[in-house]
Amino acid sequence: MQKAINIKNKKARFEYEFLDTYIAGIVLKGTEIKAIRMGKASISESFCEFNEKGELLVINMTVQEYSHAYHFNHTPKAARKLLLKKKELKKLFKEVKNTGLTIIPITLFINDKGLAKLKIVLAKGKKLYDKREVLKDRDNKRDLDRLKKSFNK
Repeated sequence: MQKAINIKNKKARFEYEFLDTYIAGIVLKGTEIKAIRMGKASISESFCEFNEKGELLVINMTVQEYSHAYHFNHTPKAARKLLLKKKELKKLFKEVKNTGLTIIPITLFINDKGLAKLKIVLAKGKKLYDKREVLKDRDNKRDLDRLKKSFNK
């Protein structure tokens, strides 16, 4: 049995406030899925946008070149099409166009059938003071846990 592939975008929760979650399929070439199964992908700087045909694309997702392929290899930072239902695409398009929200991929994984899936979220960017508040809460929680640990000894 192969190991589970679960590539995450850890900075996304700090940078954005998540509103709605979707799971989308990805259109990949043969060497891209092999590289993803080896864990050679990154979604940390990636985002999603619509093209002129109304298709949702993931931009800036890095899939490293597959080491055992020669001249049939893929380009690492190509735009890849995401597969969603028409109803979901229309809803996302309306939200992005009207309210200025963004679509961010947060997890790239392989499902039970061996297909690559991308968990995307409709997100709203956080302001600087929101980020400071998150950091302050995290520090306070850490200090409180240290105090509890020292009293329990």
